Amino acid sequence: MDTTQVFTIGQQGLFMLLTVSAPMLLVVLLVGVLVSIFQAATQINEATLTFVPKLLAAVGVMAVAGPWMMTQLIDYLRSMLLSIPTAAGG
Repeated sequence: MDTTQVFTIGQQGLFMLLTVSAPMLLVVLLVGVLVSIFQAATQINEATLTFVPKLLAAVGVMAVAGPWMMTQLIDYLRSMLLSIPTAAGG
């Protein structure tokens, strides 16, 4: 296994991480911005007002995109495990 293969595997891993985490991060970010705009407009400074909507959004994303996320991760893990014999030179 040479350095090119190591960097390729690392790049694939980082891309998978970004792909799987993007839906959750984007939805929670959008909810956080909307709640912040609401708090600024109404001058309500309540800590739970930011936490609860983000938590509900995260649960909603996991309910909708969770099976897709798990499928992507399982396929990636399967391909990495199956590539071990060829990477080890066997």
